[in-house]
Amino acid sequence: MGVRVHHSAIRVRDTDSSLRFYRDGMGLDVLMDRVFEGDWPTLFGVGSTRLPSIFLGDRRHPDAGVVELVAFEDDTAEHRDAAGQSGSAGFFLLSFYVDVDEVVARLATLGFGPARRIEQRAPTGSVAMATVHDRDGVCVELIGVPR
Repeated sequence: MGVRVHHSAIRVRDTDSSLRFYRDGMGLDVLMDRVFEGDWPTLFGVGSTRLPSIFLGDRRHPDAGVVELVAFEDDTAEHRDAAGQSGSAGFFLLSFYVDVDEVVARLATLGFGPARRIEQRAPTGSVAMATVHDRDGVCVELIGVPR
């Protein structure tokens, strides 16, 4: 399996305002708007297991990329995300489709880690997910192919 960028995520303070900017102003289409249940405290170091998520892109060009707007429920200053930020808004992560175990092992041998790892239920089966940070503190999400 090769490496493919899945999406970039922005942690937002105000979903409506962000939609006005990216959808109404920039012209991106809402591709998906749903709440994901998962072990986000383990994967991202946040306080909520509910993740409201809006995927934006261009319906006419599905390969052009996706921007995700996230606003964790119950996000408070005492919860720290994986980069140690306290509920800060702004750039959140880069997400890639990869063989999660292979990439986590390769990154570990290069001194990157530790990775946070979960198995997430999906409609098509269980999906391996992990997060690790690059040297600049960027959170990188690794998503496996559903089993």
